[in-house]
Amino acid sequence: MGPDHTGHSYALHKDDLLRRLRRIEGQVRGIQRMIEEDRYCVDILVQISAIKSALHQVGLSILESHTRGCVADALAHREHGEEKIDELMDVIRQFTRS
Repeated sequence: MGPDHTGHSYALHKDDLLRRLRRIEGQVRGIQRMIEEDRYCVDILVQISAIKSALHQVGLSILESHTRGCVADALAHREHGEEKIDELMDVIRQFTRS
């Protein structure tokens, strides 16, 4: 997100994103309780995997909104299109790192 960023392309999905993040937050608290209760390692790892997947889906949703919103708008108006594509590729590289 650059300093000239004026809007958020994910705004239409904000309520859904926040709902999903609150659910993930609850899952993280659940893992904390599992550790406090000395639960079985495999059960904890399964929950961690579920959280990673859910967080990845939130990221994909924001990435799609950015591409369909900010990047598409820049290309359509021929304003900073190459910069937006470079920025998009950088964020995709970062997002897809293990």
